[in-house]
Amino acid sequence: MNLALLITLMITFLTFGCSLAPKYERPAVQTSAAYKEEKPVDAKDQWKTARPKDEAIKGPWWQLFDDPDLDALEKKAAVSNQNIASASAMFLEARAMVKESRSQYFPTVTASPNITRSRVGATNALGQAGNTFTEYTLPFDASWEPDLWGRVRNTVNSKVFAAQGAAADLENMRLSVQAELAVDYYELRNQDALKPLLDATVQSDSDTLKLMQVRYKAGLESDQAVAMSEEQLKAAQVLDTNLGILRAQYEHAIAVLVGEPSSSFSIPATVMKTTLPVIPVGLPSQLLERRPDIASAERAVAQANAQIGVARTAYFPDLTLSAAAGFEALSLADWFSWPSRFWAVGAGLSETLFDAGLRRATVAQYRAAYDQTVANYRQTVLSAFQQAEDNLAALRILSQSSQQENQAVQAAQRNLDEATARYKAGLDPYLNVLSAQVRLSDDQQTALNLHLQQLVASVQLIKALGGGWEASQLPPSKDM
Repeated sequence: MNLALLITLMITFLTFGCSLAPKYERPAVQTSAAYKEEKPVDAKDQWKTARPKDEAIKGPWWQLFDDPDLDALEKKAAVSNQNIASASAMFLEARAMVKESRSQYFPTVTASPNITRSRVGATNALGQAGNTFTEYTLPFDASWEPDLWGRVRNTVNSKVFAAQGAAADLENMRLSVQAELAVDYYELRNQDALKPLLDATVQSDSDTLKLMQVRYKAGLESDQAVAMSEEQLKAAQVLDTNLGILRAQYEHAIAVLVGEPSSSFSIPATVMKTTLPVIPVGLPSQLLERRPDIASAERAVAQANAQIGVARTAYFPDLTLSAAAGFEALSLADWFSWPSRFWAVGAGLSETLFDAGLRRATVAQYRAAYDQTVANYRQTVLSAFQQAEDNLAALRILSQSSQQENQAVQAAQRNLDEATARYKAGLDPYLNVLSAQVRLSDDQQTALNLHLQQLVASVQLIKALGGGWEASQLPPSKDM
């Protein structure tokens, strides 16, 4: 008994003290001290540098846009979006696999009670001849393979890292859905903003056509001028009608994102009053902790590192401890009596003597898989920096373009007023008025589209910055 206790203590020590996985270190990546596009061109910028921890996106990031309709849609998507539900189920599956792996720490115990009715025609080992008897057995079998070389431990660690990666994937899916919903919502609202503009253009062109027809009948205009006015009206009507196509498509896309059938989902048209939010940017190095896709890629590296340790254990022998005990009797009354007991204990050791290089190739395979995850991680980081810089540049340039386009709209309005006045005075042909109307309408539409691009770039910048998420929010290993 003392020897058995000593062996058990030694095995326990080895189980918790040995691991063949390489020491894990987060892969190094090159980061810049600041974003190249960090400084805006004027005081009316849409972002600002974040100081350590006192300026960061907090809470639901879309509330920066101060749009109640968007807020309601985002909350609905968080509950009903099926891609988020799928990612959530994948995380629960990964967490269950951690528990499956942990079960290998403990012995397996089975019981197989059996009652057998037999007849023998010759004298048996019990001295019975030509007799019928019943045999009652209740064996319990136990087997355990101590984790001498850390195979189970590294397997559990690998599953834990995979589950943490699944949690990061869930957050990345949630962020992607939130950003896509916001972009589709503002695309739809842009169509709503264009609608009254084109409606006004159609009404203005219709009034002009009526005026031209009256003047033509009075002999003050040519038929060519009437035809040009009619052509202008029809072209405006086509643009106005076609707005319904895109609006319907964006509405249907939003319905899918919030988990509702497109046929029963609708968003009332309204004028978009959203202003551009102030977005705290922070430092490039903070992306490593703020982007869930980077966290997922880093957890994949840790998982691959643990798998190397699992592969290395194949070089060492496996120890299996087994035991069996139970009761066996020929009568139900004696089945559980003390003399009917039986037991057996044993230990087995197995070691591969020759495998034609299988173990070496397996370890090399997992080392290559580790190198692949490191490369994927670094590529993910580079892509994150690119996305942040892209949207910072977009906001900077769009800020300039929007100001210039607003000035163009003002100039086009003055040009139309002047052309209309000169036409009414009989100084210029109506062609000048048509040309001025077209330019004003085009400039107004461009101004709206530029504002939409600023909103979309703002959403994409927030997504590129991680949407206020932090790697510290990943579930710790003990919670798995």
